[in-house]
Amino acid sequence: MSAREKISSGLVGAGLLVVDKGPGVTSHDVVASCRKLLRTRKVGHAGTLDPMATGVLVLGVERATKMLGLLSLTTKSYTATVRLGRSTTTDDAEGDVLTDVSASHLSESDIATAISDLTGDIEQVPASVSAIKVDGQRAHKLSRAGEEFTLAARKVSVTRFDVTARRDVVEHEATFVDLDVEVECTSGTYVRALARDLGAALGVGGHLTVLRRTRVGPFTLEHARTLEELAEDPAVSLDIDEAARTAFPHRQIDAGEAESLSQGRWLDPIGIDGVYAAVDPTGHTIALLQEKGKRASSVMVVRPATLRGH
Repeated sequence: MSAREKISSGLVGAGLLVVDKGPGVTSHDVVASCRKLLRTRKVGHAGTLDPMATGVLVLGVERATKMLGLLSLTTKSYTATVRLGRSTTTDDAEGDVLTDVSASHLSESDIATAISDLTGDIEQVPASVSAIKVDGQRAHKLSRAGEEFTLAARKVSVTRFDVTARRDVVEHEATFVDLDVEVECTSGTYVRALARDLGAALGVGGHLTVLRRTRVGPFTLEHARTLEELAEDPAVSLDIDEAARTAFPHRQIDAGEAESLSQGRWLDPIGIDGVYAAVDPTGHTIALLQEKGKRASSVMVVRPATLRGH
């Protein structure tokens, strides 16, 4: 431990934790488990995953919780299974069945055409059990309480919607079509809604049976560990410096500039767009900066002088 990273600074153990969330638990459950395993209350998440979904969930620990709101997590990737022929109240397998229709007649070209219409920049009505607020209440709470409401369509972008496998499944005298798909999309896109809309376009209904998030921004399953693996080695996936280098462009600064930033002062801009990390000669991230006019000012001072030991 360096002198500047005393226990009280919030820098010890600080960083990003990338969890491979298991099925049947909420994102808040994962946060609670990580607080116990890492023995700190300072754990927060950057976006949630539905209980049925698995995969990449990005958490901030200690001082890195302040970094979460600055992360560029606008693109996400998923693998999923869509069942055509059944629609449900939640657009996924956890909801009540609304309709069952045989989908065995659907050809690959039918499916490809419908998927093409759901690719690119589209207008999407979120799932009724989403976390979007309606008059101050979460849509999923209103839906489960039996309230009727309408969610407005939102512009989203689906850059990839590919079918990797098809299986015809006979169940209770109905023949469903299960499609394994890979989806890349912008934040705010609901894969459940894609399944619903694909089924609707094909006239048979559809819902999601499996959802696994494989990437959020620059963070992938390669960075991720399960809670069981975390219990064996309770530590962040990327310390605060590795996290800054992975998540942001960076600028090398000298010791004098590092001292200025730690004191809350600003640097001259060098023409980098967006938020970026200022890294000192020892490899430490001193601050996250953003340029505006003639200043490169801190949007987060990672290592303020007041927290440094001497």
